[in-house]
Amino acid sequence: MSPLLEVTNLSKNFSTINALNNVSFNINSGEVVGLLGPNGSGKTTLIKIIVGLINNYEGEVILLGDKINIESKAKIAYLPDVNFITDSWSVNKCIGYFVDFFDDFDKHKAISLLKDCNISLDYKFKSLSKGTKEKLQLILILSRKAELYIFDEPIAGVDPVARDIIFNLILENYSKDASIIISTHLIFSVQNILSSAIFLKYGEIIANDSIVNLKNRFNNDNLEEIFKELF
Repeated sequence: MSPLLEVTNLSKNFSTINALNNVSFNINSGEVVGLLGPNGSGKTTLIKIIVGLINNYEGEVILLGDKINIESKAKIAYLPDVNFITDSWSVNKCIGYFVDFFDDFDKHKAISLLKDCNISLDYKFKSLSKGTKEKLQLILILSRKAELYIFDEPIAGVDPVARDIIFNLILENYSKDASIIISTHLIFSVQNILSSAIFLKYGEIIANDSIVNLKNRFNNDNLEEIFKELF
């Protein structure tokens, strides 16, 4: 079986900045992959290429046998590292927007998850706390039946309790035959849900393996300590 995602010899420059340098990796269906590295390592650039927001690059990105193109967006559910909802929108308007734009969006699932998280359809986005905004946007993304889910810093700036809720939402509600890429600085919080990890440093992959193999290689069960050793 071919990988769900194939990235081959991927490079991207911004003027004099080499954001990605000859990056190659595969992701199979059913994997939960951590994309780990410090600021400036190339994580967000890599994500934007995969989701089709950057299309001027060297190398190749293949999703389900096809090069990334406009149709790929129908197969990828993407949560960016910034709010994507207009402040004045109600939660109900957000639901309507996703119903209109994504054929794979499950309105009933979204409403059920919102109820579980005590988020009313009448709430305005601007009135929500940071943690609740994160949960609302995550619920919208998870209510799609995508092939690949990509989360760019989904727990940045929220408290530890909200982090646990957010990770539980991800693990319990994504399509199980799909794959997940999670980019985050909070290694300790994410390590227990990952099946593998890709470590980026200055636009290059310095480690890419299953969590089991990484722990054996470094003789350490703490992924955060492995991160510190690598960087």
